[in-house]
Amino acid sequence: MQQYNIHTAKTHLSALVEKAAKGEAFIIAKAGKPIVKVIPFVQQNTVQKRIGFLKEKIEVPDDFDNMGQNEIVQIFEAQCEAAY
Repeated sequence: MQQYNIHTAKTHLSALVEKAAKGEAFIIAKAGKPIVKVIPFVQQNTVQKRIGFLKEKIEVPDDFDNMGQNEIVQIFEAQCEAAY
């Protein structure tokens, strides 16, 4: 792996970035001591496909959208009556 001092890296930054983008990693050194490793950036898929990850692990009732509806109406009506 190639090693460049900071001055050389600054002077040839564009060319070095192109090399890294093509897969050639390199090291930048200060006073001959390695301080950073430059590697190509690989875009990772940030969207994870999770559809169906709980399939057959949980059960959703058929009346899920209406669960607790009667209790909610009773509470709402009680609060409305108390306000008057």
